[in-house]
Amino acid sequence: MLKPISLILLAVCALACKTQSPQPISLFNGQDLSGWHIDVPDMDNDSTARNPFIVRNNMLVSLGKPNGHIITDAAFQNYKLEVQYRFAGEPGNCGVLVHASTPRALYSMFPKSIEVQMMHENAGDFWCIVEDIAVPEMEKRRGPKENWGITEGKERRVINLTDGSEKKLGEWNTMVIECSGNSIKVWVNDEFVNHGTDCTASKGQIALQAEGAEVEFRKVELTPL
Repeated sequence: MLKPISLILLAVCALACKTQSPQPISLFNGQDLSGWHIDVPDMDNDSTARNPFIVRNNMLVSLGKPNGHIITDAAFQNYKLEVQYRFAGEPGNCGVLVHASTPRALYSMFPKSIEVQMMHENAGDFWCIVEDIAVPEMEKRRGPKENWGITEGKERRVINLTDGSEKKLGEWNTMVIECSGNSIKVWVNDEFVNHGTDCTASKGQIALQAEGAEVEFRKVELTPL
């Protein structure tokens, strides 16, 4: 029989191992939208408006219209998020929003956040949504400084570092977003495409968009850092 001190050491070791090797957490269970909520303005007063987020063939699907977001109930910080996605038909627009907080903070639609763009041929761009972020060569990648801003009518887009990171339409892409403190790094199909620092938020919810195009998600997995 183990002595009490041995039991304590085993417990400490188990906790240390767990701390050193955090396990991935699937944010989508493949069956339903548990752990998420829908924010689609058109659904507020129109009972006939469809929910643009469904589960189909064990995938989370954004039908694209009406525009809106599916948002995690929980908030997160210091994590790596892996999203596997593809445009189901026509190329179009979508995005992953990190550090999301106040709903409908921009254009009465977008929650306060930093968007990591998934738009076809633009995957990895940052869009500032009432939050801000800095990158090297800021004026080259965001435009003249006097136009910068985080609200309506301002230059909110920060162009990514590469071209050609995405796969052909219909093929699966893997986007990895690492949020560590006030830093955000992005990879698309194992290619490093963006790195922002001095982000004005370091935690929040995670959201996926409905923004015109149908997108299938087969994996939305978070690993604590």
